[in-house]
Amino acid sequence: MSPASDPNPFDAPSAASAPAEGFGGASPLFMPLPAVPAPRLAERVEWQTVGLAAAIYGGCVAAMLAGGLGLLPLWAWAPLAAWCVAWQASLQHEIIHGHPTPNAVVNRWIAGPPLALWLCYDRYRQTHLQHHQDDRLTDPLDDPESFYVTEDAWRRAGPLGRVLLRALNTLAGRLLLGPPWVVARALVSEVRAIRRGVPRRAVAWARHGMASAAVIVVVDTGFGIPVWLYLLAVVWPATSLMLLRSFAEHRPAADAAHRSIIVESRGPLAWLFLSNNLHALHHERPGLPWFVLPKIYSANREAVLARNGGYRAAGYAEIARRWLLRPRDHPRHPGWTA
Repeated sequence: MSPASDPNPFDAPSAASAPAEGFGGASPLFMPLPAVPAPRLAERVEWQTVGLAAAIYGGCVAAMLAGGLGLLPLWAWAPLAAWCVAWQASLQHEIIHGHPTPNAVVNRWIAGPPLALWLCYDRYRQTHLQHHQDDRLTDPLDDPESFYVTEDAWRRAGPLGRVLLRALNTLAGRLLLGPPWVVARALVSEVRAIRRGVPRRAVAWARHGMASAAVIVVVDTGFGIPVWLYLLAVVWPATSLMLLRSFAEHRPAADAAHRSIIVESRGPLAWLFLSNNLHALHHERPGLPWFVLPKIYSANREAVLARNGGYRAAGYAEIARRWLLRPRDHPRHPGWTA
């Protein structure tokens, strides 16, 4: 793959300061990092994240109870439940990176049941750690979270497929059509891997299937909410919220450090995404907990933006203004010409 050009769709920082001292003052904040093969375990219990987990699961149960008992109308309880399901995905992202306790088994329990049903945590962990190989970011073959396609895949997509791929590169298309597309793409890939006999893949999905079945029983029998309604009114919009975060998260660029965005959101979405909107900083220091990232960014803003080539947005409203109906870029990765 040849490197792509380095577009800069957002305003660059006005000035770049020298790198500030890193977390704990031990070394400069911005040092090139190797690929991250495994998460860093927390050195102590991060009670902020433990409390957050309790709030997420408590909020989800409260919303589902309110819906099942008829205490709230659909338009009120379903968005609350969807928010909590998307929030759990952000929590699981934290846990993938070794938070919030030094014990991996405890952390896995905190990751909880598959509220989104389709997202297999064990596979999410594996693919996300692969995604953190920054020198392969956005590569349609090596980055499992890439939305780009190769030239060959673009040709084989046909007219209707190309229309879909272009639509998915608008924010409206990503939010409306993205959930079924992401789920279908993931499931097809996993089924193919199981058929090829990839080690432990079938075991991971068997465990996930049993856990998902338990969630379905609780939703349908325990809360009295039909599964089809849960899928359409909770899981679909929750997945859309996840895709809102990732929509502009990465771009093709010759310099790997320029591929990840900073979205300077400070509102509810920053909480929902657990500071993952500061994505360039997260890729630089994936072991930092969510509640530390904003402090580090605030103290090192100019250095962060200098390092990522000024790829930033003031917030998700700016992203919506730019790309709600207009494609963000071409679905074909510019580094692939064959």
